[in-house]
Amino acid sequence: MPLPGERLSLLSPVLDDDGAPFWEYAAQGELRVQACADCGELRFPPRPCCPHCQSFASEWRLMSGKGRIWSYVVPHPPLLPAYAELAPYNVIVVELAEALHIRLVGNLLSGADAPLGSLPPERIRIGAKVQVVFERTARLPQWILERP
Repeated sequence: MPLPGERLSLLSPVLDDDGAPFWEYAAQGELRVQACADCGELRFPPRPCCPHCQSFASEWRLMSGKGRIWSYVVPHPPLLPAYAELAPYNVIVVELAEALHIRLVGNLLSGADAPLGSLPPERIRIGAKVQVVFERTARLPQWILERP
């Protein structure tokens, strides 16, 4: 249970060797995606081997942070207790502008560092252009409308 004025946060990501760099870059306010160092193919989620050329060489490419809403949901109770306290809020799936086959999950906020649920669900549209923002404390990738 959060203290008064404290923000309740969602589950933290589980770090593994392949995905840890994604979260390290996010903590620095950068959206980076794993790419094959041999064929250049972007891939997400991160994994040790390129599914296109089977190379084990990889690098992390800086993305523009731009994308489009591919899908979304607005969960309502019954939910796990910590999540029920936050509801209703949105969860969006964003298709990255640089790689339409890569989709990231996050929340659509009314502005950087705005609380979860700050944007009314009726403002969410499939295909709307979004820009990544990073929440200050957890450094989770979140999203804002490109044109509010």
